[in-house]
Amino acid sequence: MNKTTTLSNSKSNTLSAKHLLKIGIPIITLLLIAVQWISYEQLTDELIYDVPQTIAVQIFESSWLYLWLHLFAVIPVFALSFDKRVHYYTSWKYLFTAISIVAAIFIAWDVVFTEMNVWNFNPDHFLGVRFLHLPIEEWLFFFTIPFASIFIYECLNYYVEKDWLAPYEKWISIILGTALIIGGLFYWNQIYTSTTFLLTGAFVWYHYLFLPSNYRARFYFSFLVVLIPFTLVDGVLTGGYTEAPIVLYNPLEFLNFRILSVPLEDYVYGLLMLFGMVTLLEHFRKK
Repeated sequence: MNKTTTLSNSKSNTLSAKHLLKIGIPIITLLLIAVQWISYEQLTDELIYDVPQTIAVQIFESSWLYLWLHLFAVIPVFALSFDKRVHYYTSWKYLFTAISIVAAIFIAWDVVFTEMNVWNFNPDHFLGVRFLHLPIEEWLFFFTIPFASIFIYECLNYYVEKDWLAPYEKWISIILGTALIIGGLFYWNQIYTSTTFLLTGAFVWYHYLFLPSNYRARFYFSFLVVLIPFTLVDGVLTGGYTEAPIVLYNPLEFLNFRILSVPLEDYVYGLLMLFGMVTLLEHFRKK
């Protein structure tokens, strides 16, 4: 066998292994999640109403609160979308498609977990209209919050010329993806923790191995900035400013480690949702 044939066979084997890995990561992850969900046994119906309160805001004690939150997120961003420099509105044809695809997945996940009583919603803080177990305001969440968050990503891409995290992106991806997968397996019995960590860890690894890296570091940087408004907004949802939260969690299904009132899992959940949407946005924009 000559050298050319040996190199060709080696390259073919490498491509075959990479192809198997590309298919295997999502299949194995989804099988793990399916096993976990099918074997799920609800151990308590109790949901957490009493959470750490940052500050009491009396005006928030209203059934309109969740809807106000959407208006607060969308109106300023919509007004700024026509800025002559960022031109956020020119991305809408790609953005809304990306948001809709990912939102459909997360809404299905939300419906299942609400039915399983992993979480639910406080009727004191939404208008009372539900569809498939979810308040209408919860459906809006998967469109308004990403719309506002990705605006920050677009603005930072324009105004921050240097890609600050590019030199560290490889290790951020490897460490983050690995830590989340290990955490998801370790906390297997907490279904919110495990599902969120496993899906996010697998997606980070998949992105690192198979998808373009030109925007990955910029997404990580923008997510660090997004964490500030995200903590404020999710703080409203999780009871940081009200007597009881909008979103109620089953105490046995998550770690109950909170930053202010926000569960750690919510940050990982937000990372997965926004990373998926930005990935599709950049894909559509490139095409």
